[in-house]
Amino acid sequence: MLPAVLIMGATASGKTGLSLAIAERIDCEIISVDSAQVYRGMDIGSAKPDRETLDRVPHHLVDILDPLEPYSAARFANDALRLIDDIRSRGRLPLLVGGT
Repeated sequence: MLPAVLIMGATASGKTGLSLAIAERIDCEIISVDSAQVYRGMDIGSAKPDRETLDRVPHHLVDILDPLEPYSAARFANDALRLIDDIRSRGRLPLLVGGT
């Protein structure tokens, strides 16, 4: 089974840059584990990657919900585990990146 790599840290600590550097060397897809980045329109204060960055490497769990929709830890866990399995099934490395 392919491993999963986790990059965790405070907002604006360089996680995105590190994840992109890894993605340039290893065939991977990024799963956001940030509680604000799941919401569309919540770009300020979440340090959400810009569109160009999101397009460089496949990103998951970014801009998937309206801000009025609830998103629980249980739902996140189910989504993340499903994505990890999907990414691994394609022979790629799941790279979980976030601060919350």
